[in-house]
Amino acid sequence: MATHTGTRTAARTNVQKASIVVGAVFLLVGILGFVPGITANFDELHFAGHHSEAMLLGLFQVSALHNIVHLLFGAAGLLMAKTATGARSFLLYGGVIYLVLFVYGLVVPQDSAGNFVPLNGFDNVLHLLLGVGMVALAVILTKGHVKARA
Repeated sequence: MATHTGTRTAARTNVQKASIVVGAVFLLVGILGFVPGITANFDELHFAGHHSEAMLLGLFQVSALHNIVHLLFGAAGLLMAKTATGARSFLLYGGVIYLVLFVYGLVVPQDSAGNFVPLNGFDNVLHLLLGVGMVALAVILTKGHVKARA
């Protein structure tokens, strides 16, 4: 009877699964930002800057740069999900980045050159929720695992 020595024995951890889901959602959002109809005012999509009037789902102000960042962030989530440590890092530090982006969105006026991403009020609320959610996933899904390694 033949045995398979090359089979995968380690299952994905919950933090890896979360990183995959979050990464896939970012990829989807990045793609949808380039789809006319799902992105309102698509003809007003600029590469960057607050002059981009394209609105993902009619709510979130986007630009080509904004969409590309979502695509890259999604790819990072999928790649970093290969290990539990990488997945935790993606969720934790990615969440911190989104919390910083939330504060940035509150501080920088929407009609200024500093709003190069661009961001609006809906983006700000979403960035707060993403930041808190990603950090919470990183902490909750690895609770006890970090202590065991120490």
